[in-house]
Amino acid sequence: MAEFTLDLNDDQKQVREWLHGFAADVIRPAASEWDEREETPWPVIQEAAKVGIYSLDFYAQQFFDPTGLGIPMAMEELFWGDAGIALSIVGTGLAAVGVLANGTEEQIGTWIPQMYGDANDVKVAAFCSSEPDAGSDVAAMRTRAVYDEAKDEWVLNGTKTWATNGGIANVHVVVAVVDADLGSKGHASFIVPPATPGLSQGQKFKKHGIRASHTAEVVLEDVRVPGHCLLGGKEKLDERLARARERAKSGGERVKNAAMATFEASRPAVGAMAVGTARAAYEVALDYARTRSQFGRPIIDNQGIAFQLADMRTQIDAARLLVWRASWMATTGKPFTSAEGSMSKLYASETAKKVTAQAIQILGGNGFTREYPVERMHRDAAIYTIFEGTSEIQRLVIARTLSGMPIR
Repeated sequence: MAEFTLDLNDDQKQVREWLHGFAADVIRPAASEWDEREETPWPVIQEAAKVGIYSLDFYAQQFFDPTGLGIPMAMEELFWGDAGIALSIVGTGLAAVGVLANGTEEQIGTWIPQMYGDANDVKVAAFCSSEPDAGSDVAAMRTRAVYDEAKDEWVLNGTKTWATNGGIANVHVVVAVVDADLGSKGHASFIVPPATPGLSQGQKFKKHGIRASHTAEVVLEDVRVPGHCLLGGKEKLDERLARARERAKSGGERVKNAAMATFEASRPAVGAMAVGTARAAYEVALDYARTRSQFGRPIIDNQGIAFQLADMRTQIDAARLLVWRASWMATTGKPFTSAEGSMSKLYASETAKKVTAQAIQILGGNGFTREYPVERMHRDAAIYTIFEGTSEIQRLVIARTLSGMPIR
């Protein structure tokens, strides 16, 4: 088991410098253009593929970092560049992780390469879970998957929403209900192969921030997928459903808590994204305060400005520490007895909103214009308190964990 440390090793430092260089040289110069266009930045994704950042191999290397710091470090640097473009680069990873976590070796080998394509023919994938009436309340999911035994096919019907790359993806991973009586334990994940009839893009959302990331509804109308597209296979699903039914009879809350623990482990990565955006806004504000003069001196000489910057830096460092602690705990198998995953996501996301707002204030009128990036960063930061569980949900998880009450 790796000991918790704040010292990155030489390999980690090298990766961080590499990612920072890509973010500075490729992502940042393109950020404003793709934010205005509100389109997927295919050329930037292609550049990321050429250098090896947009690939399963890269994310696998970071995911299996024994210290747990590989993923948060990578997310912070990419999102320091720009949140919208970075989400376009890492969005496919959500679907890939879904296959890695639940799929067979054959499914992993078949579908994940099709999610990424190659540097000459870049593809993206979409993970489709949220629904119009089932966001935080995953048990309210309505998309159904019914097994047609005669044809060995699953028939999917429903509407997914807030899907990154939804509708434009080469491969969609869809979470659907197979046993409504079991709540979230009655869900299963399915691969929808390219050009499958019945899957279509619904509304594409025009968003407040992260505009370079494609977000849309995915409509499923009698979508038929072969039996081998059920992640993990039917035998494994039947066994899991049988266990869930038995557990539901004897201790349903224990099942719910186990599901919540899975969500807990993924939240530090979102916290790291928020840290990257906050750090970027802080650095712009710090540079501006050092070079902008009023009344014959740099505005950083005024305590009103200097104290804001001091608070911003302190909050960013505290957020990173919470993220790193939770990431290390998840990797080394230490239980989140106090909802440390939710703590990291909550604090980092709220810090991003606060720091980006303070950056605008320090820049004054300039910060309110699109001539400076803090305006865009502030819009982007709003998403962190919403996706992967709202701040209200994080507080609920933390409070119920501390009180010993069941998490519902």
